[in-house]
Amino acid sequence: MSGFLQMRVFSLMVAALSIAGLAFIYVVPPQSMLTDRDGVPHFSPPIINPETGDAVDLRDLVRHYKGE
Repeated sequence: MSGFLQMRVFSLMVAALSIAGLAFIYVVPPQSMLTDRDGVPHFSPPIINPETGDAVDLRDLVRHYKGE
């Protein structure tokens, strides 16, 4: 009976720590989750090229102006 109780306590502790960790990351996200190394937000819409009217990815535009 003791082994069963220990396994249940251990399982509940792991579940509680997992939920607490996910909640913490949701409430206080690290900066690396919000932007990439160039400072571009991960969820940014495409930018419209005024000359052609085509959609350009913001990351491509940043790389172009950085000279990459």
